[in-house]
Amino acid sequence: MRLNGVDDRLERHQYPTTSEEIIAAHGNATVELANGSERLGDVLERFGDQTFEDAEDVFTTLRAGVCHRGVGRRFYSDRDPTTDAEDGPSPVSF
Repeated sequence: MRLNGVDDRLERHQYPTTSEEIIAAHGNATVELANGSERLGDVLERFGDQTFEDAEDVFTTLRAGVCHRGVGRRFYSDRDPTTDAEDGPSPVSF
């Protein structure tokens, strides 16, 4: 996820603030995702009314709230736990 310069604007925003204030000030900014982009306001609206203490709170919410285009390959994980009957993958050193 790339914030296209909105991260600097969010850093300069005055905190504490609400999601409504962030959306009013920066909601039309776009967030670049793995497969497309999404408006910052659309991402924050998924969480309803919130209060953010600092820019890092906003960044955490954005990372948690991007749509499926932001996660790369859907339903894929190389971190699935092994079952009781499996020994698991062999460790590989890169």
